[in-house]
Amino acid sequence: MNRFTTTTESEAVVAAERKAIWAVLTDPVCLPQLTPLLTSIETDGDLWRWSMIKLKVLGVGIQPTFTERMRFTDSSRIDYTHEPPAGSHEYTGAEGWYVLKDVPGGTHLAIRLTLHVELPLSRLAAPAVTGLMNVTLQRTGDRFVTNLLRHLDAEEVPGSRVVR
Repeated sequence: MNRFTTTTESEAVVAAERKAIWAVLTDPVCLPQLTPLLTSIETDGDLWRWSMIKLKVLGVGIQPTFTERMRFTDSSRIDYTHEPPAGSHEYTGAEGWYVLKDVPGGTHLAIRLTLHVELPLSRLAAPAVTGLMNVTLQRTGDRFVTNLLRHLDAEEVPGSRVVR
């Protein structure tokens, strides 16, 4: 098994109130409805178990399920770190944050996500695997934003989106 990792960051201004965006980002029932590839989130306090659809990565089938410790700060920040249950091993995990700030015309939303997956592939496959991970994260993020805006009946402020 080898671990493959990728990170993405994005930010945009959404023409919606911070509390409305916060309500979505902290709702384990709503998030899977808006997030492609995500099927469900089970919660146990601030431990959230994220389950995704079955994916194929270079011919290897995986169905990621991973546990995250969620830390919520005053409707302004969500931090999450991979924390599998004691005595278990999860082959996929995430680390990152969301930051929300009030700005004229709406809410500045910044997101950072580092995703890792362990696969029975050679390290030599890293460029192909991480390339696929990057494309998948970008498409999923774009569709999430579209679904979020539709859900909030809001718009993204033109020219505000930055993706790294």
